[in-house]
This record gives sequence, C-alpha cells and structure tokens, in this order.
Amino acid sequence: MESFDIVHDHILFLRCVCACVCVCMYINVSMTVCVTAVNDLVYIIDGSWSVGHSDFKKAKSWLVNITSGFDISSHYSQVAVVQYSDTPRLEIPLGKHHGGPDLIQAIEGISYLGGNTQTGRAIKFAVDHVFPSSQRTSTVKNRIAVVVTDGKSQDDVVDASVEARAQGVIVFAVGVGTEITTSELMSIANKPGGTYVLYAEDYANIDRIRDSMEQRLCEESVCPTRIPVASRDEKGFELMLGMNIHQKTKKIQGSLVSETAFSLTTSTDITENTREIFPEGLPPSYVFVATVRLKGSAKQDKFDLLRILSKDGVTQAAVTLNGADKSVTFTTTSTTNEKQLVTFNVFFDEGWHQLKLLVRPRQVTGFLDDEEIQEVALLEPVEPIYINGKTQVAKKFGAETTVEIQKLRLYCDPHQSERETACEIYSVVRHTLQCGENLFTSPTTLNSLLI
Repeated sequence: MESFDIVHDHILFLRCVCACVCVCMYINVSMTVCVTAVNDLVYIIDGSWSVGHSDFKKAKSWLVNITSGFDISSHYSQVAVVQYSDTPRLEIPLGKHHGGPDLIQAIEGISYLGGNTQTGRAIKFAVDHVFPSSQRTSTVKNRIAVVVTDGKSQDDVVDASVEARAQGVIVFAVGVGTEITTSELMSIANKPGGTYVLYAEDYANIDRIRDSMEQRLCEESVCPTRIPVASRDEKGFELMLGMNIHQKTKKIQGSLVSETAFSLTTSTDITENTREIFPEGLPPSYVFVATVRLKGSAKQDKFDLLRILSKDGVTQAAVTLNGADKSVTFTTTSTTNEKQLVTFNVFFDEGWHQLKLLVRPRQVTGFLDDEEIQEVALLEPVEPIYINGKTQVAKKFGAETTVEIQKLRLYCDPHQSERETACEIYSVVRHTLQCGENLFTSPTTLNSLLI
C-alpha cells in the first residue's frame, strides 16, 4: 500500500503538470481538489436555433473550463457530451478520451447542430444509452448530468428527469438567457433547486457561474456525507464522528443543557487516516466550524485544533489556536511555497465560543460568535491536499492542555457560513435576534441553560 501511495502521488503530480502545460493556451487553468474524483460526467448541451453559432462556441469554452478541474482518465473522471435539438447526438462517448488535452480538442471540434429544443428527449437518451455505456458501472462513485439550455423545451422534461434521479443520476440544470422557465429547470434538476439549478444572464456571461458550477460539481464528488442542520441536510464532514472523538474522550455538559460536549487533553491521540476522513480531499471552498471552551492554561497555550498532515508529516491544512498571542492561524497549501498562513486576532475567555472560517480559493474570512473578525486574501493559489497522511485533533506545541469541544464540522457549501449561527451559546442567544426573539421567556428557563 505504501508503494502504491507514492506512485499515485507522483502520477497525480505529473498529470497536473502535464495538463497545465498542454491546455494553458485554451483556458485559464485553475487547479481544484476534484482532480481525482471518480465521476461519470455527461454534459447535455442545447444546440437549437435559438443558441446560434457564436453562443454555441461560448458554451463549448465554458465546458472546457469546467472540465479542466478533473483528471480525465479511466481511473478518475470520464466525460461525455450530448448535443441536442430535435434529436440528441452523442458527440463524445464516455471513456473515449483518457487525457485532458484530447478531451478539450474534442469539445472544441463539436459542430453546431441547429433545430428545435427537445430537452426531455436528450435527458432520456443520456440515461438510457450514455450512462449505461460506461465500462466501470460498478466502481464509479458519481454519475452526474449537466443540462445546459437557453429556452423552454418543446417536449416533456418531467418523466425523463424523474427516471434519471431514480437511476441515481445527479442532474444539474443550467439556464441561460431570458427565455428559460424556472419551473422547468426545477423539474429537470435534483432537489433542492438552490443547489442544482444555476442561471446565466446570457452566453457572454456564462463564465461568471463557472466557479459556482465547479464548486457544486466538486461538492458532489468530494462531499457525499450529509449533516442534519435545522430543516435541511448540509453536505460536509462531521468531524466529531469521523475522528471518533466520542469514543476516545470524556463526555461532558455542553454550552446549553440540550448540548453535549467532550473533554480531551492534547496528549489524547485523536488521529485518523486522512483517506478515511477526506477520501477525495477538501473542496475548493468550505466552512470550518468549531464550538470550543478553553479553561485554565488552555487559554494561554498554542495547539492545532485541527491539522491535516502529508505522509511525510508536513502540515497541509490546520487551524491553530494561540492563547498567548490571542490569535487563530489558518494554514493551507501554496503553489510556490510549502504552505501559506492567515492569522486573525481572536481572544478566547473561559466561556464557550464558536469559531468559523469561511475558506475560498483566494481568501479566508474569520468569525467569532457570529461576528466577523477579518477577511484576508490568500497570496497564492491553493493546491490539493494529499490524502495518504494523517488528520489530527487538538495537538499541542509543548506541554499537555485540556480542550472542551462541542462541535467540529467542515461544510462544503460556502453559503453555510451565512446559515450557521452560534445560537448554541447562551451569550449569543441573549444578545441577538438571529436566534429567535423571546426564545427564553422566564428566569427559571434562563437559569437552567447557564453552565
């Protein structure tokens, strides 16, 4: 297994280098963590008369830019393209191209079809013929269809879309221009529509939703787990469970009587294989959330609340609390240096606090108890992490200290930063209407919640 990991890492590195060299003349390459996702991805693109030759060329360029985030090979992502008008036409079969440059050349070479708009027929064609043609149906992790259209379909889309979902195909709907109907896009796509439906003003501006499309495709590949939050399930990583903290530490009362927390010392070995925690790496954007309490000497100590190490022990990502400096430091990878750091000024007293970091490809924003601390730009692009190392919780620089942790999560949707509140902390509940006005109505109730 060790030799396989080494070979895998070198192959991944060489593929990334080669892909960048070969395709930079076509696209603005942006490296993402989805390079090693195991996907069967089928683009279903509108080639009707309403699109036109010029806009069809823009649509192809958009496909090229989106696809550049994946490693195109028989081991990782396979891509097919279906163009449709009156009838669907298979332009690129699944698995035909085993390299990014070849696939890009094939996409660029697709000729414009012209005709009417039979979107339902195209979806059915992809479900009945394109996805089943894959030579690795038993090993592929995700089957994803991206439907791009600029107008209302002239046939029914509901039955074909329902059948797609019934067969486990994840369907995104991308509407372009003013002739699209929201209800039809919602019928095509998976639920919720806010995640699986995207809009572009026109083809000239379709590249504006490229980052959103890349992020959402990446979420499907990297973040299969769903965390129950309020009335919806969020994709992400429940690190309290994944790191087996509940099995290795002492259970204690949390910030409210309804909350459970765990007390652990920095000498407790909370270590797991990264491959088991983040099997496809980290998404390009995410939200890290931790609800913690630092008591006694912990307020003055320096320790990594979370850190992800490479196989040779180099820190690839970390959240470091430094009580003496009253700071929190976020560590991530860099394309030119071994790592890059972002530091926020944060003071933790002995009460419960929620730390939240909104991480995007070129910036990090810190929050403490729902209050924004600072937004800091990353100076270098971020590289994907290697998953053959270790992930650890509460590792100290020096003597032992005690940390109490109630929540430790990583959400894949960056918009979760707006939805995730610190209402589990009494001091926040008391001072904000965001947690619900008149939530606590009597002194008895209030006293019962205080720790």
